[in-house]
Amino acid sequence: MKLTVIGTGYLGAVHAACMAEIGHEVLGVDVDAAKITALAAGRTPFFEPGLQELLSRGIDSGRLRFTTSLREAARFGGLHFLCVGTPQRPDGLGADLRHVDAVVDGLAPHLPPALIVGKSTVPVGTAERLTARLRAAGAPEVQLAWNPEFLREGHAVMDTLRPDRLVFGTGSRCAEKVLREVYAPLIRSGVPYVATDPATAELVKMAANSFLATKISFINAMAEVCDAAGADVTVLAHALGYDDRIGRSFLNAGLGFGGGCLPKDIRAFRARAAELGVGSVVAFLSEIDEINHRQRRRTVELTARLAGGSLPGRRIAVLGAAFKPDSDDVRDSPALAVAAQLHRERAVVRVHDPEALENAREAFPQLEYVSRVAKACEGADVVLHLTDWAEYRALAPDTLTPLVRRPCLLDARNSLDADFWIRAGWQYAALGRLGALPHLPSDASAAT
Repeated sequence: MKLTVIGTGYLGAVHAACMAEIGHEVLGVDVDAAKITALAAGRTPFFEPGLQELLSRGIDSGRLRFTTSLREAARFGGLHFLCVGTPQRPDGLGADLRHVDAVVDGLAPHLPPALIVGKSTVPVGTAERLTARLRAAGAPEVQLAWNPEFLREGHAVMDTLRPDRLVFGTGSRCAEKVLREVYAPLIRSGVPYVATDPATAELVKMAANSFLATKISFINAMAEVCDAAGADVTVLAHALGYDDRIGRSFLNAGLGFGGGCLPKDIRAFRARAAELGVGSVVAFLSEIDEINHRQRRRTVELTARLAGGSLPGRRIAVLGAAFKPDSDDVRDSPALAVAAQLHRERAVVRVHDPEALENAREAFPQLEYVSRVAKACEGADVVLHLTDWAEYRALAPDTLTPLVRRPCLLDARNSLDADFWIRAGWQYAALGRLGALPHLPSDASAAT
């Protein structure tokens, strides 16, 4: 099948490469000429495991190419995936749909009968509004459906080729049939799909992200209670996870969530619910947002306590800049937010990350970045573990001990082996375990 993928950012580049991988002829489209040039040459514009290989295979096979022309896209085929960004509006909590609208307006004058399939995360009612926009533009035979994405950065290729579900929000059986044909190889392999209306499909994505954000912030709230009570949040999460109604995933207490999806999506959901007159029923999402940001403040406060009570002049090694491992994405990164706040409080901060240094330097040029963990740790009063890269979990504390001024570690992701570091002579602290671990300052609980 011939199809276009409009928008070649994180979502679009992955989707285009994966659609070519399962056998479709794909034309990727973007207004950013530099990005299109790089993709056409087989260079990925961001780090995502497995994407480079898929991109190269798609180009070499002739099934994948790229253009900046919407007119060319309109002529290429009758199926168009809409994968442009929907960031938070600069003047409020809602989603900025200017890019979505611009694509639909740009396509409409050139389209024969076709199907536009939205994959971007949008407020409920967007498909209905865009359909009216197409009709007003004189494109009555263009149908519009919604097929939300559920990608995790760092796992996006597998999440596209082996998703846990597909959701088709369509207004006709014909549109549903087209989507079943597109994803036929996945459906034959056993991937379940849910066929519904566009509004429900739009809500599935928003509801899923809101639920995940709620689960993460819940365990982080429990971490604060554990610190006050002298309990261990990691054991609490382990015990909760045995309950099938709750499950263990996303119950990892720590620094909280960030990135380009969860933060802006829960805010957009709140804004859209308010427009629909039901804002009060999702008002709890504002507290979820607050708990998430409170973890960042608690991390800074605890760092100050571990550094001896104050931050000016203290050397802090920050391990991690990306908002999550296996990604170079620094959008709303909790790690960088903590590093920047420490810098504002006049600590001497050195940041390391395996993949995200270039993006981090662009976002926070005032910070110092180093390419080796050892360099970050030289003379450090406190080492902060802020992004859960496998490289950091594999660190040997004995190799760092001669480098630091004080062997003191704050594991803000609760993923390192506490006993291992303590046996190596390190002072170890972690959110949600302040009263349950040895080697902590006697007043560390005051950081909460």
